[in-house]
Amino acid sequence: MSGTPFGPGNPRPYLDPEGLSPQTRAVRGGQARSTFDETSEALYLTSGFVYGSAEEAEAAFTDEVDKFVYSRYGNPTVAMLEERLRLLEGAEAAYATASGMSAVFTALAALLARGDRVVSSRGLFGSCFVILDEILPRWGVETVFVDGPDLDQWREALSEPTTAVFFETPSNPMQELVDIGAVSELAHAAGAQVVVDNVFGTPVFSKPLAHGADIVVHSATKYLGGHGTAIAGVIVDAGKFDYAADADKFPNYNQPDPSYHGLRFGPDLGVNGALGANLSFILKARVQLLRDIGPAISPFNAFLIGQGIETLSLRIERHLDNTRKVVDFLSGHPQVEAVNWASIEGSASFEQAQRYTPKGAGAVISFEIAGGLEAGKKFVEGLTLHSHLANIGDVRSLVIHPASTTHSQGPDEDRLAAGVTPGLVRLAVGLESIEDIVADLEEGFAAAK
Repeated sequence: MSGTPFGPGNPRPYLDPEGLSPQTRAVRGGQARSTFDETSEALYLTSGFVYGSAEEAEAAFTDEVDKFVYSRYGNPTVAMLEERLRLLEGAEAAYATASGMSAVFTALAALLARGDRVVSSRGLFGSCFVILDEILPRWGVETVFVDGPDLDQWREALSEPTTAVFFETPSNPMQELVDIGAVSELAHAAGAQVVVDNVFGTPVFSKPLAHGADIVVHSATKYLGGHGTAIAGVIVDAGKFDYAADADKFPNYNQPDPSYHGLRFGPDLGVNGALGANLSFILKARVQLLRDIGPAISPFNAFLIGQGIETLSLRIERHLDNTRKVVDFLSGHPQVEAVNWASIEGSASFEQAQRYTPKGAGAVISFEIAGGLEAGKKFVEGLTLHSHLANIGDVRSLVIHPASTTHSQGPDEDRLAAGVTPGLVRLAVGLESIEDIVADLEEGFAAAK
């Protein structure tokens, strides 16, 4: 197999991904060896990289030579993780960040400016909602919220010129699915970029870019890492959006950047740019936000996430198998009033699940327990095997009561609009024996009576 260069200063090639399955790319994608010929990727715990001369240093800072400069800008271990995610998502470029929330904010900040308009689904993780509902409006960005599954609401909201669209699918915690293809078509007609939070889907069984989305963000802390050991985020860009085509709408991509040698990110790095690939967005995010604001992932965390991705496809299979059995158990339980999982027949999102997540709509589910707020809290307290914490995507089974924790801040009407009722319980189904998982859930229900 032929290869392409790994990166600055390293002639060792990546494996050519052509013809390799996603499972193989998860194990081998992005891997490059140093001159020591190590079998797994090396961990480069260094803040900086040495220059051989003043001329080389000057050339590195003017991008005349391809060289790692400082680990906040780029690092060999981080670069391997980015390449692996690029391959898994089928994208043009990827950029790793310090956390999932920094990935969300950086992606939106690289697109939006004062006076811009963004349309978002209402069913968002709490911190994402705060960014859209509070932070961006304070900076002069208009946010319009819609119900994610309702195409008519999307159609009405996107009848006006819009800069960006944002949604997560499946949503947290209600498992609502957005019609990625239809919304992307409406968004592009309005001139908007589509940003999708794919944290629940993972690249294993959800491919937003293949259905028209432009940018995907992940909290790599979750399923990509899989073990709850590292905080990290990833931004992945399809590289299909031509920012130079509408210079008035995207002035920050078309006007010279005085902080970076007068570079114009749209025409200079875009569709017909000098690099031969459309890297406008990803390099703007890296140069203007990573460089100067600094949401950089640590090389050690990048290493841990890369290790986790190697077993991602296997873990997801077990997660989904256990999830189906937990859903069956909950669906027949007398203390359960409703179960939210998009892949359940009869779910409002079932049709979309068959199209966008045919293997199953992830391993995060929620259910309504009879008895409301107090029953939900007692249920959580009655569990032993399930870890009680605000996370998902772990090998361990996790549980949270959103109304008293993750969604407890803000007005009641916003919480209810997101589907978070007093008795809602969220489960992230782990890899333990299904018999042990179900037995523990029974203990929770006994405590909630």
